[in-house]
Amino acid sequence: MESKISKHKLKSYGTWILVFLILCAALYFVVVEFVPRDWFTTQGADWFKQHGVRILFIAVLAAALYFAVRKSIPRAMHLAIGKGKWTKKAKEEQDKRIKTLSRVFILTGGVLITVIALLMILSELGINIGPLIAGFGIIGIAVGFGAQYLIRDLIGGLFIIVEGQYNVGDVVKIGSISGLVEEINLRRTILRDLDGIVHFIPNGESGVVSNFTREWSRVNLNVLVAYNTDLDHAIAVINRVCKEMAEEPYWKAFIIKAPQVLRIDNLGASGIDIKILGDTKPIMQWDVMGEIRKRLKKAFDKEGIEIPWPHMKVYFGDTKPDALKQ
Repeated sequence: MESKISKHKLKSYGTWILVFLILCAALYFVVVEFVPRDWFTTQGADWFKQHGVRILFIAVLAAALYFAVRKSIPRAMHLAIGKGKWTKKAKEEQDKRIKTLSRVFILTGGVLITVIALLMILSELGINIGPLIAGFGIIGIAVGFGAQYLIRDLIGGLFIIVEGQYNVGDVVKIGSISGLVEEINLRRTILRDLDGIVHFIPNGESGVVSNFTREWSRVNLNVLVAYNTDLDHAIAVINRVCKEMAEEPYWKAFIIKAPQVLRIDNLGASGIDIKILGDTKPIMQWDVMGEIRKRLKKAFDKEGIEIPWPHMKVYFGDTKPDALKQ
């Protein structure tokens, strides 16, 4: 995990360094091709003293503010969520909530800092930003009429984040798509399913959202036994296997309530369904159910309890009546 994180950070830093080098090369080309040589000795020195220092100060201040936002927002989220209504919830749920909100606020803060810094730099370059801001307002109104779906996505994303419907790391079902939430922002949610396929879902099209891993998860398992099985004996074996598993140190860390038989759930065509229910830590229900199935198979073989499978009986009649044979 640490190696993956370090590789991701190195890749991010490499991207920023590449962008910086490209900008430096573009600036060098503009200076060499369009700026007179004597400008650096006369006008350039005066301009740098008056405006260059301010532009440099704005750039440094913007970078410092951005890094301060990246460092302070996760801590602020931790303090706010830890003291709020989330205190009684599982630590994993708090961590996912902090991670999700931190990403959104850092991205929003970075965009605001960049826009404000660019406007201040344009003002120092002698460009009147008043008409520019007014133009942005008119363009925003025009775009608003033509981007209703985008606005719907942003409003939907805002409600998803504020209400905490799901967080990064949850397993959810949005519409007909299920998967692990890898990223959330105001416009869209990214899910990755068991096949490794990444789904990009606009927040305005979320509709009904089902969260499989909020605060805790449920073991909901049906076990099929044959009709000639002593049900009391089968239920006792199932409860014993689940209890022994829940008491083991490894599984005890993931199981909140030990799975046990709830009821006889169905009299099917091939056998009798016995329903097992229990509670686990978020996203651990599938691991627990897989281990229960493996242990029950071994226990049933040892106790002589049959797990049925579909049967088909075929009856062959006489090919010809006796009268025709004569």
